[in-house]
Amino acid sequence: RKSLTRISFSLSPSAGSETLRGFADLRFVLEPSDTTVMRGGLLQLDCQARSVQGAPLVAWRKDGVLLSALVDERRQQLNNGTLLVREVIHSRHHQGDEGGYQCLAWLEGVGAIVSRTAKVTVLGPVRVAVAMSTVSAYVGDTTLLRCDVIGEPTPVIRWQKDRRDIVLDPAGRAVALPSGALQFSRVQPSDAAAYRCLAEDPAEARTSTDTVLRVLPESRQPRSLVFLQRPSPVAALEGRDAVFECSASGYPAPSFLWTKAGSAINTRLINLLIRGVRLEDAGVYRCTALNGHRNISASCELSVLAPPRFLKAPANRYAYESTDVEMECAVTGSPPPTVRWAKNGDMVVPSDYFRILDGGNLQILGLVKSDEGFYQCMAENAAGNAQVAAQLILREPGNALPSAPCDLVPVLVSSRSVRLAWRPPEETHGKVQGYTVYFSEEGINRERSVSTSHSASSPLTVDGLKPEQPYVFRVVAYNDLGSGASSATISVTTKPESQVPGPVEHPQAEPLSPTSALASWDAPVSPDIPILGYRLFWTEMATGKEQVTGHSYRFEGLRKFTQYKVRILPYNQYGLGESAGDLVLRTLSDGECLSDAVMCAVCLQSIKVCWLPPPADSQNGFITGYSIRHRKTGRRGDHETIEPNNLWYLFTGLDRGSQYSFQVSAMTVNGSGPPSEWHAAETPENDLDESQVPDQPSSLHVRPLATSIIVSWTPPLSHNIVVRGYIIGYGVGSPYAETVRVDSKQRYYSIDNLEPSSHYVISLKSFNNAGEGVPLYESAVTRAATDPSDPLDEDLLHLFDSFPTPIPESSTPMIPPVGVQALPLTPDSVRVSWADNSISKNQKSSEQCFYTVKWMVSYSTSGKYKTTDTTALSHTVTGLKPNTMYEFAVMVTKGRKSSTWSMTTHATTYETAPSSAPKDLTVISREGKPRAALISWQPPAEANGKITGYILFYTVDRNAPIDTWFMEAIGADRLTHQVADLSPDTTYHFRIQAKNSRGVGPLSEPVLFRTPKDLPMGHLHPPPKNGLLVIVVVSVGALAVVTVVIVALICTRRSSDQQRKQHTPLCADSPTQGILNHGLDHGLEAAPLSSETWPGTRAHAGVLTAPSIAVRSCSLTLFPKHLTVLQATCTDLHRCTAGLILTVSIQGKHYRRTWGSDLAL
Repeated sequence: RKSLTRISFSLSPSAGSETLRGFADLRFVLEPSDTTVMRGGLLQLDCQARSVQGAPLVAWRKDGVLLSALVDERRQQLNNGTLLVREVIHSRHHQGDEGGYQCLAWLEGVGAIVSRTAKVTVLGPVRVAVAMSTVSAYVGDTTLLRCDVIGEPTPVIRWQKDRRDIVLDPAGRAVALPSGALQFSRVQPSDAAAYRCLAEDPAEARTSTDTVLRVLPESRQPRSLVFLQRPSPVAALEGRDAVFECSASGYPAPSFLWTKAGSAINTRLINLLIRGVRLEDAGVYRCTALNGHRNISASCELSVLAPPRFLKAPANRYAYESTDVEMECAVTGSPPPTVRWAKNGDMVVPSDYFRILDGGNLQILGLVKSDEGFYQCMAENAAGNAQVAAQLILREPGNALPSAPCDLVPVLVSSRSVRLAWRPPEETHGKVQGYTVYFSEEGINRERSVSTSHSASSPLTVDGLKPEQPYVFRVVAYNDLGSGASSATISVTTKPESQVPGPVEHPQAEPLSPTSALASWDAPVSPDIPILGYRLFWTEMATGKEQVTGHSYRFEGLRKFTQYKVRILPYNQYGLGESAGDLVLRTLSDGECLSDAVMCAVCLQSIKVCWLPPPADSQNGFITGYSIRHRKTGRRGDHETIEPNNLWYLFTGLDRGSQYSFQVSAMTVNGSGPPSEWHAAETPENDLDESQVPDQPSSLHVRPLATSIIVSWTPPLSHNIVVRGYIIGYGVGSPYAETVRVDSKQRYYSIDNLEPSSHYVISLKSFNNAGEGVPLYESAVTRAATDPSDPLDEDLLHLFDSFPTPIPESSTPMIPPVGVQALPLTPDSVRVSWADNSISKNQKSSEQCFYTVKWMVSYSTSGKYKTTDTTALSHTVTGLKPNTMYEFAVMVTKGRKSSTWSMTTHATTYETAPSSAPKDLTVISREGKPRAALISWQPPAEANGKITGYILFYTVDRNAPIDTWFMEAIGADRLTHQVADLSPDTTYHFRIQAKNSRGVGPLSEPVLFRTPKDLPMGHLHPPPKNGLLVIVVVSVGALAVVTVVIVALICTRRSSDQQRKQHTPLCADSPTQGILNHGLDHGLEAAPLSSETWPGTRAHAGVLTAPSIAVRSCSLTLFPKHLTVLQATCTDLHRCTAGLILTVSIQGKHYRRTWGSDLAL
């Protein structure tokens, strides 16, 4: 039989206790800390607690389960409370020792507290690999040798060059990065060698394969900038160092600039090191690589973690029964900690009488005696956890207290309140300080209270009641010494709620025209309730409201082809009635549908026409297609009809050197909308080459003004290469500060908003689909602001007014958001942030852009994306599943244009406790073992994280509280379990629950199982089939029995006298006393009694005798240091004892065990 020891507390004061008890001041002097231990090593967790009322007792929990239920030869608790675990086991082998450990300290009859949760990590196997076997780098460039390491915690990484350790200088050319990579700056020929990385932890070391670094001579040909290492998000503890890695390659060799919120950070290193991070350091950092030709940048976020810190801790409190009390707790930390409360070491479950307020305070309503004890505010976030405790003691009334108030009566009763009045008590024993009214729902013992400080018996109103509910009220007066006697109770039933109308019947809404609709309904089925009218609410972007008295209403002034929601509510003098639900209607379209078009590609004998769909507010219906009218100059036109999902069309087979015009219109079911403007395009005479970049522009001229520079140019001399447009770069002393693109037909541009008297460098280069050409440079100094203006300058500006400036928006593709990051916040929410480079610094636009975020479960084959819109650069996605990986992408929309989706990023939500019980719990009997049961189950459907174990409960009384059931902890790697030593022919009830790192889940439904009856011995062996063999066996057996009986009688007579002289008669008629240890010749061996006893424990034994059962008494000894070692002391035993039934009562919990002839405890 397996026995479990359950620690329980009795908080009732002992006999003779004083009216006002002092606080125990139970607190932890030393709490366990987070520990990393090697597999097979020794784990030591320290814990010390003190109290002014004596030394507290100490026990340990692992993942919420008391270790006394899991004790074995590897675990040992020392006298000072320290827990030792020898030969530590990793979770990949059996049931691991890693997890959360808590120290439990308690005072008998007072209460208990639990320590902070210490996370124990067992070093796992280390794996190391390199990304490439050969890496090539140019002289003077930057390169990166990667080392991918897997291990928990992250091992220490060092590098070797040609099998010799490298001595690294943080300010040198070779730097080991926190990610494990080896970074070389300004590569030299001497760096060429074979490199390998070594990963070490206290348990083992691993070495990667060699990576050969080849150093190539610099060709001095421009190479585009590419990132070797993009900065990644970093989460650092407050006060620790944080490193952002950033590495790029290209020619010329790039320089690096780090910025935060647009401000440059002064650092001489490529990577950004922040020493001793503070909370204000949190934010988005950007790494920009510059090499004179091109800039590339990437952003990342620094999250600063700060462990919970208590701003306001709960204080020890005295209170009276039936009053309300609020324990204060204010916590700060980053991210904001979650607050939970524990009472005597067990988590407080919010209910009608235990409320955890938004600020973290615990409110207890209607105190009862069992609410006494220690309350702990426990805060936890990603940086750690902490706890602080306070004691609550209920005061007991003294002698000189007021008598009971008289004549308690209700003065006014409504549906939600009762006003009470009474007369003062006859004996006040001093001045009455005030009164307290106690009330509760009829049939519920827990009371709530309302107090008044008026010494006179003025009426008091009790609010917040339920309609049509009977309540019990009583009143108590109190003076300086406390509360006096209670008045007699009265029962009052609140009145029914004022009745409002029910929902309307048969609501309908239908459109009448593109701008009007009609809503109609029937009156509610409630003839006894008066109705004054109806209120209609409808919403599209803004919200409308109308109040009518009839049964229909016509909406006017609605938007065309727009979906509306309509809600109808009746009302009377008591307020608005119930809603019948929302109606959905869409106004009609009127046939008008605007569109626009543009030529997006012109080739030798083809023209590609592109367009955008009309804005949503001007579509006026669903688009069914597009109509394109086209014609060659001087000829009749034709038209093409295109499907609605196509936004371009390629016209082929055109004549060379000819001009064509195009016009696009959108179509709905009502017809075609207004067409776009005519757009003309001319096919070239000769086939132009786009396999190479264009030549330099043939000339570049600049004319400086005070705050602007007029730029003019001529196209390249070669007319055989396609030119798609020109790129103008400018800046003070450098042409790479700002850039602007113009189309291929433009020859002039005005650079505005410049600084007077400043030296600017301007570059101009042409481009096509093959790339960008060689730039042409020019410089100019803007005039002083005090220089008089030249009339020729004004004429020149008017001349340029007829020329367009940048490329029109309709022909420039929008840049998707960059730097998309996803950071999990809670088990069901993730914050997505990004940066938007789609609008250049000099571009001005009055159009508001918005962003669309889409997400779905990663690697899902049947999932669908969900989307939401926002105008901010971040959005918190809620309603997600716990412990699930999601993928996110962002798109920007401005006016009629939308970008492509950004690169996808992934995030996994945090774990939370399982929200469902294990499935398919099954109990069957074991063949040949009637006292054993085999239990099997399946993991829960909603595990919400990695399952760390299971807890099995079973009992013979289904209605017993769950904390009195037998409990067994089972490892996460098992889905079956055997329970032995069950009683035969007995009905058992089994339940099971799963747990993970965030807590335990709900219990499964009880499963009933009845053990079979014990089989008689004869049934275990079937009779032999051979009759002759039966006769022989019976004859030999009978002869042997007769012989044994004769020998036994002779030996008994000879030795009986000698035995009385040599041994104490353990089964003589006179009673004996001793500790049950083991059986000896069907008797009991005596052992000395222990001086240590467990208070409040009793045991009774029934001694099995032949032919009857004699009841004897036993006392129980329990060793507090081990908690599971029991010894029973029994008296008045006899030689004929054949077995023992022992029933033990420990603090109201009953345990029963049976021994046979080999009595052993």
